[in-house]
Amino acid sequence: MFNQIGVRLIFVVALTSLIIIGVFAYFNIKSQSSSLLSEVERNANQLGETVISSTRYDMLLNQRERIQQVITTIGEQPGIRNVRILNKVGIIIYSSDTTSINKMVDKKAESCYVCHAANQPLEKISITERTRIYRLHPDSSRVLGIIIPIYNEKSCWQAECHAHPKNQKVLGVLDVTISLAEVDKRIVKSELDIVIFAIVAIIAVGFSIGLFIKKWVSKPVKNLLYATKQVSEGNLNYSINASGKDEISKLGMSFNNMTKKLSEARMQLFQTDKMASLGRLAAGVAHEINNPLTGVLTYSSFLLKRTKDNPEFQEDLKVIVRETIRSREIVKSLLDFARQSVPKKNEADLVEIIDKAIAVLDKQLSLKKIKIIKQFDTNLPKITIDSNQIEQVFINLFVNAADAMEKNGGNIIVSAQQLSLSPFGIIQVKKATCRKRHSLIDNEYKIDGLPALKVKVISGGKEGIIHLDPVYGKHHNFFDLDFSIGKDAKFVCPECNTSIVNPDKVCPICGLPILDFEVEGQGIYEVCSSVNSNWEKWDFVDSTGLRPYIEVKVKDTGIGISKEDLPNIFDPFFSTKGQKGNGLGLAVIWGIIDNHNGTITVDSELNKGTTFTIRLPLTQQR
Repeated sequence: MFNQIGVRLIFVVALTSLIIIGVFAYFNIKSQSSSLLSEVERNANQLGETVISSTRYDMLLNQRERIQQVITTIGEQPGIRNVRILNKVGIIIYSSDTTSINKMVDKKAESCYVCHAANQPLEKISITERTRIYRLHPDSSRVLGIIIPIYNEKSCWQAECHAHPKNQKVLGVLDVTISLAEVDKRIVKSELDIVIFAIVAIIAVGFSIGLFIKKWVSKPVKNLLYATKQVSEGNLNYSINASGKDEISKLGMSFNNMTKKLSEARMQLFQTDKMASLGRLAAGVAHEINNPLTGVLTYSSFLLKRTKDNPEFQEDLKVIVRETIRSREIVKSLLDFARQSVPKKNEADLVEIIDKAIAVLDKQLSLKKIKIIKQFDTNLPKITIDSNQIEQVFINLFVNAADAMEKNGGNIIVSAQQLSLSPFGIIQVKKATCRKRHSLIDNEYKIDGLPALKVKVISGGKEGIIHLDPVYGKHHNFFDLDFSIGKDAKFVCPECNTSIVNPDKVCPICGLPILDFEVEGQGIYEVCSSVNSNWEKWDFVDSTGLRPYIEVKVKDTGIGISKEDLPNIFDPFFSTKGQKGNGLGLAVIWGIIDNHNGTITVDSELNKGTTFTIRLPLTQQR
């Protein structure tokens, strides 16, 4: 049990509380005892002064019986043990205990040495020195005694009844002794009350701390421990419910982020392995399939020549020849996709390419009762693209749309129009470096499927990585840090720690530092370092103004795609078709469109259909 952090914290808190309360109790009891004794001492002194004042007149008249009566009466009061008057040599003259009258006191036993140092009585002593506390027996209650000197006055040495020498300063002393039994009882009661309070306080503090520690420390730590065991067993999808703002909650959030990145890294490794396997498979398939395809192409071309007089056969054979050639290109494209090859771009008519794709699937779509509706703007300009790859894009989209409509049939609406769009929100930063030419592109961390820009942040002795959206103007940045970015924060290259802050500019919106990235051949890309600011600037891209694009939309009336699946549909080997699909179609489409510097987005709603929107720039960089 003691090995648990919660138990240790409770023990330390309880021990600290015990020490603090113990020290407080000690000084509190000591203070109360001192206050009670001081009060009793003051009352005893006042009582003595009252006795001297009450008997003064009788002493002047030497009325001994009246003096004895007063002393006896006062001595009978509760709490007063004895009242007596002693002369200068220590003989008891008057006493509430009549049996001790005319007896000599034992100066050492009565602590009289305080006043009789060197056998000479002191004339002036403080009230503290005139007070003594002692016990008659070891097991008896304490007794407080106080002596009040009776000084010689003019009326004393001039009195007719008896005369005292004028030079005698002290005539005697009044000695009052009071039992401290009640005081001791009150002190014992106070000690007991404080002990009970201390015990209750320690139990209450321990219980309260135990509840808080269980809720805020023990339970979250156990959850973290269980989560680490799950991760160690390979369950990278396990997450911790961390919604607070304390350090443990932030630790839980960091843990979730870590497992998420580990899961993504494992998936990327898995996909990389798949892609490597796909490359090897594609190389073998290309060799094995190209041989029979060559035979089909040879014989179909031969038949095409022999059936010149049969137009019906001619049309079918032309389709066979054309599709055989396209099949060979698809195998090559698959191999190119695995090897990340660059497309061969030439000017082409996009409408013509779409029509070819529709012609390839015409019979298949007719059998499924699917009608294609074309809505093309007139006089669309030619566009610089790889015709075979773009045809493959639309064939894959039409096949997916047909599969989504199953056996009930439906419509596929294909529209194309020319647009002039601002590069803001479209252009992607693909190559960004620091001043020492180290890449700032993080291929392992992606935002909306694209490799993010990475920046190291150093603030308050801590450091971490932030990721910025690579698409100019989208602002989907991730500041996933376990610390706040202070005014002294440094933004540097993760590899060489070179600053990427522009020293000559600040954000015009918030006044914070601006980060600048060198984009190869495209100038400087600038972005605000604040979490809350959306300021960005890319002069090279902005200087080009509006850019001409052709936008193609492929809309179907199929079953749609769930919101959970939408973020993953462009991932390689991700499929919503189960065993019917290999998950490469949309991944190939994404790669082709990306290599054409275009964009592809998807909107979908279950049971209502899906719309893919493709935007391709009219001119391409070769």
